[in-house]
Amino acid sequence: MTGQTSSPQNQGAERAIAPRRVVVAGGGPAAHRFADAMHARGLEGWDVTVLTEEAHLPYDRVALSKALTDADVDLTLGSAAMWDHEALTLQTGERVTCIDTAGKTVTTAAGTVYPYDELVVATGSDAARLPIPGSELTHVYRTLEDVWAINKAIADLTEKLGRKVTAVTIGGGLLGLESAAGTEQLGATPIVINGSPWLMNTQLDQGAGQALGRLIEAKGFTVHGGVFPSEVLSDGDGQVTGVLMADGRIIDADLVIVAIGVKPRDELFRAANGPETEGTAPLFDLGPRGGVVISDGCETQVPGIWAIGEVANFGGMCLGLVAPANTMAEIVADRLHGGDATFPGFDTATKLKLSGVDVASFGDAFARTEHALEIVYADPARGVYQKIVTTDDAKTLLGGIFVGDATPYTSLRPMLGRELAAEPGAYLTAAGGGDAGDEALEIQLPDDAILCSCNNVSAGTIRDTVNGCGACDGNAPVQELGELKGCTRAGTSCGSCVPMLKKLLETELTKSGVEVSKALCEHIELSRQELFETIRVLELTSFEQVMAKYGTGDGCDICKPTIANILASQNSAYVLDAGRGTLQDTNDRALANMQKDGTYSVVPRIAGGEITPKKLGVIAAVAEKYNLYTKITGGQRIDMFGARLEQLPEIWKELVDAGFESGQAYGKSLRTVKSCVGSTWCRFGVQDSVAMAIQLELRYRGLRSPHKLKMGVSGCARECAEARGKDVGVIATADGWNLYVGGNGGATPAHAQLLAKDLDDETLLKYIDRYFMYYIRTADRLQRTARWQEELDGGIKHVEDVVVHDTLGIAEDLEAAMAKHVDTYVDEWADTLKDPERLRRFRSFVNAPDQKDDSITFVPDERGQMRPATAEEKALASQQPVVIASSIPVRPSDTAAPAQESTV
Repeated sequence: MTGQTSSPQNQGAERAIAPRRVVVAGGGPAAHRFADAMHARGLEGWDVTVLTEEAHLPYDRVALSKALTDADVDLTLGSAAMWDHEALTLQTGERVTCIDTAGKTVTTAAGTVYPYDELVVATGSDAARLPIPGSELTHVYRTLEDVWAINKAIADLTEKLGRKVTAVTIGGGLLGLESAAGTEQLGATPIVINGSPWLMNTQLDQGAGQALGRLIEAKGFTVHGGVFPSEVLSDGDGQVTGVLMADGRIIDADLVIVAIGVKPRDELFRAANGPETEGTAPLFDLGPRGGVVISDGCETQVPGIWAIGEVANFGGMCLGLVAPANTMAEIVADRLHGGDATFPGFDTATKLKLSGVDVASFGDAFARTEHALEIVYADPARGVYQKIVTTDDAKTLLGGIFVGDATPYTSLRPMLGRELAAEPGAYLTAAGGGDAGDEALEIQLPDDAILCSCNNVSAGTIRDTVNGCGACDGNAPVQELGELKGCTRAGTSCGSCVPMLKKLLETELTKSGVEVSKALCEHIELSRQELFETIRVLELTSFEQVMAKYGTGDGCDICKPTIANILASQNSAYVLDAGRGTLQDTNDRALANMQKDGTYSVVPRIAGGEITPKKLGVIAAVAEKYNLYTKITGGQRIDMFGARLEQLPEIWKELVDAGFESGQAYGKSLRTVKSCVGSTWCRFGVQDSVAMAIQLELRYRGLRSPHKLKMGVSGCARECAEARGKDVGVIATADGWNLYVGGNGGATPAHAQLLAKDLDDETLLKYIDRYFMYYIRTADRLQRTARWQEELDGGIKHVEDVVVHDTLGIAEDLEAAMAKHVDTYVDEWADTLKDPERLRRFRSFVNAPDQKDDSITFVPDERGQMRPATAEEKALASQQPVVIASSIPVRPSDTAAPAQESTV
């Protein structure tokens, strides 16, 4: 919105009138949004003073988890330049302690008195604390100072104790889970205590809460539900040792964080009401559970005093969510400028990601509406739960819950209260649906549908801004996502609406005949394909070089691993050298796949599934020595599970010395080439599929690509190697080989399509070289070959033109690039073992290089191998002696001697 202006003949008179004084008590997100809303509407004739007790500019509390893991992150809201306006003042370190409603002043703790014409109270809330013994030893999760203190405490305790810290979070709601996830990222062992039987019980029903619990526990979290703590225990010197539960159990802890909710900071109103006197009505009405009662215009009972955010009680509720706080702030600014906006009520939609687990809830998630229908898909094995709530005719959307796969949320959230475009089941992606979400845009999402609930931005506002409605200078249309977010504020808070926002932007641009941007992310304007070509042509070799020429800022979790992947596919330099290690994903940094309990798997390459008895013996000896769980994989390899980080070099030295190399099960690269036994042994085989599979695997090993690659070779049309389910499949014929491309398994399986028939060995390799290199150069990040082919203009026909007929004239270049890869390939683990500096990466504790992670525990499995201990088994181990290995035993080199195992 634009500010109001006056006619020239009245301007002189207005200058003589003193500005209206607005004082804001509080400096959190709600206060910032109010100041921003006043600034946007025009501050002529106003004097706005914001009093905040914190020492910082207003910051984003929604992103506190970032500050927990990175103390240097900047969470400042908006632009600091806003506070330079002469009519807008921010006073930090000033806590309002008293309201004089008669004299229309407020007084701060420092004794400063500020007169006001309008007072906006945005004091927010405090973290609730536990009324139990030892609560003074706990941390809370509410402010920057709180999370900085947690960060420092974990670092100090890790150094002091010389081992992994156990961090217990009391509270299984939004803040509790965010806190626990943060402690896990800081290297602590996360434990969650929740009084409710399931997690996030305010937002999720029992099925969803239990699904979330399974997913969280699979990530290495321990959850104790349905019981309350009764005391925080310590050693007498102030060091926490555990939490005593109401049922008598003691849960070990080195650090305890309380995140059980918030309580409104309504003390200003309580003080203004004074002592209760019979027959005397209080100045302010307060809710039974706190907060000052407001009207739908956000006014309190005293004229000229408003309340917004978590301190405001509307309809009997105070909620700590950013969306209603922003709406209240906008309403008060509108009212002060002569408008009549009203508060529609609380939007309780929630979406977050915890350690890679998606969770979302919105609308009538518990189906409390009379005759509501619940359409549910639950898959306990995958930890997926999706529910859509509709009216009894299954047409009007009332709400939903998504755990494990929240893809439908972005499409469904704007349709709340509206008739769905398809059957509800069509939106359940986990059950095979999912196309209906995109259809919502194609059938025109109503203009008044709220796309961004945090900032109350409608689809119509987005469309108007994209097409140019005067929101920006020059009435110019907006064509970039970043600019669209800046103009409308959509997607600038929690960010959950950004995917839908991007889709709507692209849809509107396409309608207007504008070419849609394919920018990799907000830091890189180039598409992945353009970035690949740029790096290749200019021969850039580092992330810093790429960002200096074509990027802005420090990068993100999209562009960093993408650039690392492109650099790795351009040359065979060690992937973790020259600063590239920090760009990689967790598995790539460790050159191994992390498992649910924090250990790693070891997967040596077994080309084509062929292995000598001697090498089988080496694998057996290594697995026995390090007590690893062994499993033959679907790709015809042997996977060994349960290795600690510091054990990886020891294990790989033995394997490399025996002639093995990395199977790269951790990388976006070639995994395996599966084969049947072929013509050498099989009476039906017509070609030697084993020899071809080995040749292919040794040729393409280590080849970095946008996504993982799998291949298969079958020796006849019976297809025992399931080659058509692979990215590249080769099937033998009496006259040579048939080449299939673009297949994959996974959640959305696709059969590979025939590219060429009856090829000789040389032509087969030439076509595969071209196919892989063309895919690597032109696919989007994390795009499988099947999806890439589908999106190519012309599909498989286009692939045939390029690969077989060389219509683009690049075949020679593609073949040369593959030849370079083949000639320069070096095994990553062999390279790692040669360099002591590289080996420094492989230790569990940075500050204690020789310290082993003894929190990892295993139990004997009924099938004769070890497996990770469950939470219940770990708890049992603390009470009585059982056969549980508290660390991974290493057998002595003399295999006749008994293994030394520590038990607890």
